[in-house]
This record gives sequence, structure tokens and C-alpha cells, in this order.
Amino acid sequence: MKAVILAGGFGTRLSEETAVRPKPMVEIGGRPIIWHIMRYYAAYGVQDFVVCCGYKGDIIKDYFLNYGRLASDITVDLASGDVTVHRGANEPWRVTLVDTGLETMTGGRVRRARPYIGDETFCLTYGDGVSDVAIDELIAFHRRSGVLATLTAVQPPGRFGAMTLPKGEDRIAAFQEKPANGDGGDEAWINGGYFVLEPDAIDYIDGDGTVWERDPMERLARQGQLAAFRHRGFWQPMDTLRDKNLLEELWSQRRAPWAVA
Repeated sequence: MKAVILAGGFGTRLSEETAVRPKPMVEIGGRPIIWHIMRYYAAYGVQDFVVCCGYKGDIIKDYFLNYGRLASDITVDLASGDVTVHRGANEPWRVTLVDTGLETMTGGRVRRARPYIGDETFCLTYGDGVSDVAIDELIAFHRRSGVLATLTAVQPPGRFGAMTLPKGEDRIAAFQEKPANGDGGDEAWINGGYFVLEPDAIDYIDGDGTVWERDPMERLARQGQLAAFRHRGFWQPMDTLRDKNLLEELWSQRRAPWAVA
């Protein structure tokens, strides 16, 4: 199975870092957060990645092009230009880096990456947040649900969008990104990303200007094609410098819930 990672946004709320690099390349514990996300998926056997690049995408491409050499001991013969890698540290990943445009919205990025996604069920997530969601259980839940799209529903402090998810039900009755009325109480769940999608879900995306979290997800919900996998564990986006510092503290204290051996 492939995992598609949205990594093309400007990251304006983390401008202290994103002025010089794309947000997925902001480091936690000396590694870009996208590396943490990919390593977590890989722990569940998902090792084929499609990265949707945009803002400063060349930095992401350079990172993976030079990953092996940067993570290994090397000898460089300056006269001949030959490079010998003594101790390799490559991950067993396949990474496809797709230029999905500078101004393209989230849905448009997925649509542009479709030729690289194929015709099978795939994962989709954001390149700026980590969680300890059980990926295998999420995928199994999606397959049982028989829908085109499944998202991971979480309940963090309310500054995000909410959905109507009746008690005891897995089908989403309504979806609204970032509603004005706050978190909506105990049964208000938010979109935590970590999607599992069928390729036909991409047909709900009209073009570059389509925001995945708006019309496509709203239509999927109305048609009973959007399910929610409830996750009550750890979930943390990296939207601000405060968020970054929190993740850095968890990692440095070896208390990072998303860390894998």
C-alpha cells in the first residue's frame, strides 16, 4: 500500500522556520518531521510513499536524493570525484516526489499525484503532524466500512474543524472545516488526517483550486461515503513554534508516542 503525504503548503503560521524551508522539513530531534511520519508508516509495513511537493519542494527532493550519503560514513576522493559509502543507513523506502504546484490546494495536490497513486486503496496524511494511531487497525476498519474514504477522528483542544459523529455510529453525518462555534462539546470530533482512500475518491476533486477538506469531504459525507476511525490516543499537528517545541521536548525526553524502535 502507498502513503501519499501532503507537503506543499506555505506553513505561514510557523514562519520562524518556514521562511527558509518547507514545513515538512522542519526538524524534530535532528530529523525532518516528514521523516518521523514516514518511519511511523513504515513500522506498519507501508514503505511506498508519494510526496506532494510545492513550496520549496527542491529542499525535500535534495534531502531524499542525498539521504544515503548524509546518513552514512563516506570517503570522497577529491582528485577523481569518487565517493565510497562505508556504512549505509538507507531506509527500505520507495519515495516518489511530485511537483504539484506552488498555489495548488490540498485536493488539487492529490489529483495531480493520481498517476503515481495507482488503482489500489491508499493512505493519505499531512506532512506536518504526528500520531500514535494504529495504521493497521485504521486500514482494516476502512475495508470493513466499505466506503470511499475514512479519516481519523480525534478530540484535541478545539481550534479545528468539526464533524457530526453520532454515538455508536461510524458514518459521518456532516462535516464542516473550522466551524465558527468552537469545539461543539464532548461529541465534537475533528479531522486528524491519517486518511485511507479508494482511488474513486479522487474523482470528487475538481482541480487545482479544490480544498480536499471542503467540497470533496462534504459531498462524501452527504453520500454516506465518509467514515471515521475514532482515535483517542496521541495526535499533534505542528502548526506553530509552540507545537514544534512541544514535539521537540517529547522527543528529547524519549516520551514521543509516535517513536518506533
